[in-house]
Amino acid sequence: MNRHTRILGPGVLLLVALIAVVAGLIAGGAAAPAEISDPGPVVRYGLPIAKLLVNLSAALMIGSLLLAVFVLTPEREEYDAAVDLAATGAGVFTVASGATALFTFLNVTGVVPSLDDQFGAQIGLFFTGVELGVSWLYTVVFGAVLTVACFAIRGQRLRLVVTALSMVALYPMASQGHAAGNAGHGIAVTSLYLHLVFAAVWLGGLLAIVLIRRTIEPGRVAVVLARYSSVALVCFVVVAVSGYFGAALRIGSIGDIASGYGLLVVVKVAALIALGLFGAAFRRRTIAGLGRDYRANAARFWTLVVAELGFMGLASGVAAALARTATPVVETTDVDGLTPAEILTDDVLPPELTPMSFLTGWDPDVLWLIAAGFGIFFYLAGVRRLRARGDRWPVYRTVCWVLGLLVLAWLTSGGFNLYQDYLFSVHMLGHMGLTMVVPLLLVPGAPVTLASRAIVKRTDGSRGGREWILWAVHTPFASIVSHPVVAAVLFAGSLWVFYYTGLFRWSMDEHLGHEWMVVHFVITGYLFTQSLIGIDPVKYRLPYAFRLILLLATMAFHAFFGLAIMQASGLFLADWFGAMGRTWGATPLDDQQNGGGIAWGIGEIPTVLMAVIVAIQWSRSDDREQRRLDRNADRTGDAELKEYNRRLEQLAERDRG
Repeated sequence: MNRHTRILGPGVLLLVALIAVVAGLIAGGAAAPAEISDPGPVVRYGLPIAKLLVNLSAALMIGSLLLAVFVLTPEREEYDAAVDLAATGAGVFTVASGATALFTFLNVTGVVPSLDDQFGAQIGLFFTGVELGVSWLYTVVFGAVLTVACFAIRGQRLRLVVTALSMVALYPMASQGHAAGNAGHGIAVTSLYLHLVFAAVWLGGLLAIVLIRRTIEPGRVAVVLARYSSVALVCFVVVAVSGYFGAALRIGSIGDIASGYGLLVVVKVAALIALGLFGAAFRRRTIAGLGRDYRANAARFWTLVVAELGFMGLASGVAAALARTATPVVETTDVDGLTPAEILTDDVLPPELTPMSFLTGWDPDVLWLIAAGFGIFFYLAGVRRLRARGDRWPVYRTVCWVLGLLVLAWLTSGGFNLYQDYLFSVHMLGHMGLTMVVPLLLVPGAPVTLASRAIVKRTDGSRGGREWILWAVHTPFASIVSHPVVAAVLFAGSLWVFYYTGLFRWSMDEHLGHEWMVVHFVITGYLFTQSLIGIDPVKYRLPYAFRLILLLATMAFHAFFGLAIMQASGLFLADWFGAMGRTWGATPLDDQQNGGGIAWGIGEIPTVLMAVIVAIQWSRSDDREQRRLDRNADRTGDAELKEYNRRLEQLAERDRG
């Protein structure tokens, strides 16, 4: 079985996926001819099959790159085999994306292919002037760039960039999925993107291991699979959570499960549960058996791999069919009858803001809920590992870290996120929380120190989480942005740049811009807070007196920003905040002035806390230095003091002479 797995495994995956996509199209009703402008059976079946090939090739590309970056050793043959496999996947991804783009054009327009100038002009207009066509054009360009990069770039650090770029290449597909332009736009785009990326890592990683198996030494198979299974476990959780949010948005109610779309979702959920059971079998029994005796357990293991690839093919085929199946929740592009808020934000105007609605409001951001959950889990796992081997870790650090991530989850998924599109004051309050409160809680958690102590160090030349984290914090770029002066400039200056340029508009209009805003303000706040009160080691650290001066100067600049907003006579984004059609709350201009007051007044509370912490650290530093001097004096019998007095006597005698 071991010899034939490289052929049988991918063959089973592809065969089951093709059968699943055809059966799914028939069961969901997408295979039936359209009543108006039917593109024909070639397009009806060719489009989902081409999309299936896009997903499978993207998985091969991303999974192989991730194995090369996080699992395999560069000096071994396995590494080069994975890189070559990634290049092959990128090439197929490019061609399949081009075919999908063409089928999409034919499906949308109903145009019959021809060789005349009019057909070429229509294609050109679709790929340059229509959002759907532009998205597929970006995908094809990404694929071509990645194909060249996989062949040309061989350095492990640059390949990390290529891996990140390969994941970015899936975003255009996520932005055009079901419900991407209707209520729940943010949830739809984020959940679909996370689903695509982590499913690709999960499937592609296992497929890559099967295809490069001959290059992996038998004694290393268990090690490689153990590392992959840890990644696969994370992928399973993310795929399940993101799939739940996406399905809930598109199905609507329990009764809709009986629809064609709902039945396909049930099949996909069943395949996901089966894959979870396979993962448990990998983790608990099979991999451990390979480590003890590879020859005795190899046949059973590779049989299990082929079966798992079969279920992955089932899930992939059903997913491709789902993308072509009508959802129970009807999507609409008609703006007639929509409120101004729905036209601007793709969501209905929330109820009037009250203390209770603010505290209980819920508008989940799947990305940050998952990030906060994994951040808490891995941190607690690291603390548990330290204590298991007898090392101490202060409780206050754990409490600060957990509270910081809980606050981050609330700011991005609670009442702040529900109202921040409609009220500038709530937006500014959330901004202050992201850039000042969250970092003030996260920095004392010292995550880099914990990671360096808790994550097992690799000894085979590969790079794991510990190696990549330590590399990242010691890069020249990290040294520059973590410099206290640079961090202060980024922290204060980005306020003006963000609100007085098109970045503010981008964060309101585009979901990607909103996510960038959250990342930017958390990182700049973290860097500034780290430079003042951080525990993790950094290259540059100012004396405590200069830290206080830098803090006060930066906060003065911050206060001036708040005053400038309070005194402004015009609205930021008047065609947004002033056009929501709100009938409750303060007027847009009064609300904006309230936001300026929040930036000036409430934003200073964390400043006072940081000043107090810096003062306490300064005092403790002086105490530690004095205790050090006292201990040194006790050990040496005040040798330093005696030597100092002797030199004074020598100087006095010289002066008398």
